[in-house]
Amino acid sequence: MEIIDGRKVSIDILNEIRSEVDLRIKNGKKVPHLAAILVGDDGPSQTYVNSKIKACEKVGFKSSLFKFESSISETSLVDEIKKINENKDIDGFIVQLPLPVKINQENILNKVNPNKDVDGFHPLNYGKMSLGLDTFLPATPAGIIELIKRYNVDTNGKKCLVIGRSQIVGRPISILLSQNNKFANATVTVAHSRSKNLNQLCLDSDIIISAIGIPEFLNSEMVKNNVIIIDVGISRIKDENSIKGYRIVGDVDFSSFKDKKGLITPVPGGVGPMTIAMLLKNTLRACKIMD
Repeated sequence: MEIIDGRKVSIDILNEIRSEVDLRIKNGKKVPHLAAILVGDDGPSQTYVNSKIKACEKVGFKSSLFKFESSISETSLVDEIKKINENKDIDGFIVQLPLPVKINQENILNKVNPNKDVDGFHPLNYGKMSLGLDTFLPATPAGIIELIKRYNVDTNGKKCLVIGRSQIVGRPISILLSQNNKFANATVTVAHSRSKNLNQLCLDSDIIISAIGIPEFLNSEMVKNNVIIIDVGISRIKDENSIKGYRIVGDVDFSSFKDKKGLITPVPGGVGPMTIAMLLKNTLRACKIMD
């Protein structure tokens, strides 16, 4: 299968953003500023936040990290969010998920200023997305759409199967791909843990977007030729041959697809880099709103 190279596309996007930032600086305009809230010591969350900070450096953004102990109360966290909402120097910010179980995640995300909600999770922005209005899109679904555009994937009328119904990926990408746009207009089916005949749904599909989080569950026998596969899953599995003792895999058994025709995103190097790139694109947009 032909590779959809998310790493390469993300670099192109970061270079485009860098050019815009350089032009803003030349014209005496504000440098975009992205902030992140991190609660607790979750390893993957810390790694992801660090990746975002490094990406900010590459494009010339300012960045700030607000780190709090997992013992912080929900009331105190809301107070910290209010401070960032009122900070005119910060254009956009994210609350890194997951939060400690004692904190109501929806309540926290609802407290983010919609004009600074570069993750696209606030109900106001989510509602605008559902209505097809111009707004901040959740970064991972936005990254998927960008890959579809840049690889000129024909989605018009195609059968698209989205595996997973999370508010972060599955639900928003199903909405975006069913809208009346050039790189949408797909006939979308959403499958999940209660879905029956998943194998048949996969075989019937022209495009499969998997965000179910089950390592390497999708194999080449489950799909037809010329299928387009977007693998959003990311899991660690044991690997005694690796120095780290594990390797990163997606939802797709990548090695089984070598003799299939079509397009496929690798893991890592597919959707992951695009998520960060689109987050920065949203931050640039937020900064422009404040111009």
